[in-house]
Amino acid sequence: MKKMTEAQLAELETDLNAIRDEVLADLGDRDARYIRRMVRLHRSLEAGGRLMMPFGFIPPVFVAATVTLGVAKILENMEIGHNVMHGQYDWMNDPSLHSQTYEWDTVCTSDSWRRTHNYEHHTYTNIIGKDRDYGYAVLRLTDEEPWKPWHALQFINYILLSVFFQWGVGLHELETEKLRSREISWREKLPFLKEFARKGGRQAFKDYVFFPLLTFPVAPIVLAGNVGANLIRNLWSSTVIFCGHFTQDAETFTEEECEGESKGHWYLRQLTGSSNFTGGRWLHILSGHLSYQVEHHAFPDLPAHRYPEISGKVQAVCQKHGIHYNTGRFAKQYGTVLKRILRHSLPEKVTGMARAA
Repeated sequence: MKKMTEAQLAELETDLNAIRDEVLADLGDRDARYIRRMVRLHRSLEAGGRLMMPFGFIPPVFVAATVTLGVAKILENMEIGHNVMHGQYDWMNDPSLHSQTYEWDTVCTSDSWRRTHNYEHHTYTNIIGKDRDYGYAVLRLTDEEPWKPWHALQFINYILLSVFFQWGVGLHELETEKLRSREISWREKLPFLKEFARKGGRQAFKDYVFFPLLTFPVAPIVLAGNVGANLIRNLWSSTVIFCGHFTQDAETFTEEECEGESKGHWYLRQLTGSSNFTGGRWLHILSGHLSYQVEHHAFPDLPAHRYPEISGKVQAVCQKHGIHYNTGRFAKQYGTVLKRILRHSLPEKVTGMARAA
């Protein structure tokens, strides 16, 4: 991490607070119209996908229905659910768009997400040993984590995590690494498991039982389409999230260097531990504007559709303070994620020798 004096960190905090305050002072009808338009679009896409699915015995219709439903799930999870649960629209006082009452279309409960993501991840971003989102307890992505033989297979784990991403996120609070080390017991996790079973069961019943049975003569087609839609959502969501956190230039931190950190130091950690990627308007919308992960980590409670407007100002602040602003083409950033996963699947002594050669 870049070394800055307390005075420099205080100035960084002032500069970024000014950007945040400017957006907060301007919140209003434009933001409310935007999120409500996204909700209407999601509902239209979901209804369209569901209505087309029974006619999926016609191959082009099956593809169209599956993709439409998959996009609806992406939009609901990324641009609506994730951002609403960050409190970005709490000021509207709309119970259907409030962070504490919203429940999204995925197996992870909103309460679990708020605990593991909103608090744990955004407080301890990329601090090894504190931020369990860094690698999701199945991927080794830094030399700070000791290599173990099972890491050699982590690219397979990466593929499995991506395919079943909603289930991996839903079970994240289980803290399997602490269960393995016996820091915690299964009994302590029973309340969470019951909560997860209820939500996961409802989601599985809806997509894999209710809607297929509703169209019984073509139930296998509807079932296959729903599986495909969830797969589309899982692969896209995991890819976007990995590109925001695990690129080559995204830094990690030790617990020691973050002890008693100031708000300015927290800002510095968010700026240097995050990654953006570039693209068109709909790429940003379907990523939940997590294509602007740097801005999101600095300002998680600002409406995400505002990030493109403030990215230039954040870049200017980074340039002023000599901080690297990590951005690049989507394909390039994703490529560095894959390289990082593969590199850290090998022991440090092997990768070190390769670099030396």
